[in-house]
Amino acid sequence: MWIEENNQLKRSFQFADFVEAFAFMTQVAFAAEKSGHHPNWSNVYNQVDIVLFTHDANNTVTEKDRKLAGIIDAIYAK
Repeated sequence: MWIEENNQLKRSFQFADFVEAFAFMTQVAFAAEKSGHHPNWSNVYNQVDIVLFTHDANNTVTEKDRKLAGIIDAIYAK
């Protein structure tokens, strides 16, 4: 579940191992590039932490972030 705090949407994703986490990040990277909106993220072994906000809107959450969050959720659900 995404949490909105400090003008950011945040969520952590857990996977079985690093390979699954990296595959997820790869799919998100292609979707983000296609949408022209890119996440801030980090990865440690089987966990991916994602933070979304829009630089062009004074670093606040916008519809771009909510849309990308939905796309990321759909990728995770696969």
